[in-house]
Amino acid sequence: MLSAQQSVKETTQLLSQAFLLNYPLKSARYLETFAIEDAAELLEQQTVITTLGLWKYIPPGAADSIFCQLSEQYSNNLLSHMDSHLAAALISRQSDEQQDRIFKQLSTALVDDLKELLIYPVNSAARLMNRQVNVFYQDLKASQALNALKQRAFSGQDVMYIQDNDQILVGEVDIADLLKANANTTLLSLAKPVKTTLNALDSKELVIEKFEGYRCRAIPVLDAHQQILGFIRFFDVYQTTKEDLASDMQTMVGVSKDERALSTSWFAVKKRMPWLQINLLTAFAAAAVVGAFEGLISEVTALAILLPVAAGQSGNAGAQALAVTMRGLTLREITTKQWRQVLMKEMATGLLNGLATAVTCSIAVYLWSQSLGLAIVIALAMVSSLVIAGSAGAVVPILLKKLGMDPAQSSSIVLTTITDIAGFMSFLGIALLLSDMLPRG
Repeated sequence: MLSAQQSVKETTQLLSQAFLLNYPLKSARYLETFAIEDAAELLEQQTVITTLGLWKYIPPGAADSIFCQLSEQYSNNLLSHMDSHLAAALISRQSDEQQDRIFKQLSTALVDDLKELLIYPVNSAARLMNRQVNVFYQDLKASQALNALKQRAFSGQDVMYIQDNDQILVGEVDIADLLKANANTTLLSLAKPVKTTLNALDSKELVIEKFEGYRCRAIPVLDAHQQILGFIRFFDVYQTTKEDLASDMQTMVGVSKDERALSTSWFAVKKRMPWLQINLLTAFAAAAVVGAFEGLISEVTALAILLPVAAGQSGNAGAQALAVTMRGLTLREITTKQWRQVLMKEMATGLLNGLATAVTCSIAVYLWSQSLGLAIVIALAMVSSLVIAGSAGAVVPILLKKLGMDPAQSSSIVLTTITDIAGFMSFLGIALLLSDMLPRG
């Protein structure tokens, strides 16, 4: 009797193995609906070659959960025989702790190969993605998908992706729609088209650009073989962009991105002092411009009183243009190819603002000094300095980016030098040309 039972068991195993070998896609579809522990137990009863034949058909999410339930010996043996790109995609979706455990069990040569495939550039899409992604076949029923989700980790997700039998991404399903759907409804009937996808190596700038252009909540990230690795949520991009803008505010004025409000004074001094020294040199350059007009200033002392007005307005106008341009570059609203358009816009803005402030300022100066010449000088200086300052605020960050440098790196210090010199030169240069109209003393 025992031999008969043993014979039946062996026959069942042979039939099971034959089915898995001859019908890998169907086998993967059945495994997709199994409890995770049952699927892992069934696969462990098979040879690694048998499991390899159907593994590529098991969608992400199910494959990740099943892999975590396999014994260390079997999972390591499976990875050792698996295609390197498929293995790298599987490992990339595991937690950091799980990855460390896996690498400790594999051979050094295999670990080196896998780690090379898992290294993604800084600020790439793969560095931003959420690795806990769930993918299902399109003809799966809503009730089956819900049962599968209950066994998996999908916290923070409000969308899942569906694929056809060729593992091609064909749509996405909102979790809210899945919860409201009839139990027998297929996922394909609930699916919405995927608006766009990202490659794992796409830059963060392109990620932001796609979110701006397509207005979607999440974008799937694919590898070189068009297999899904994860997805990026709009909220994640918003957070990183907000952090970038905050760090840009610091670097624009010569403060390190690493400095925090509670950093030590010595750390702050080390990071700030080099740029303060540079700023000191640029301040002397602006002072040299004033020194060149020393004779005129000694004759017309009112010019010395009005110098801060000219420089201050110029600096404010330049800072406004710089802030808008920096935001445009950071959010990918503009590119360096649009520098002419940005420059013309800021020049026109500077001209209009200059005319408006020139009227106000010239009236105030005339009432104060009773000198028409001084009022004309300050009015013309306002117009010219604000046009120059606006142009500089637009050009400086674009030029730095064009040269391959960080456009936020202390651009404010460079701009301050330009605006100070522009303000002093405009005001004193025009005053020199119209010196016969100015009051002496």
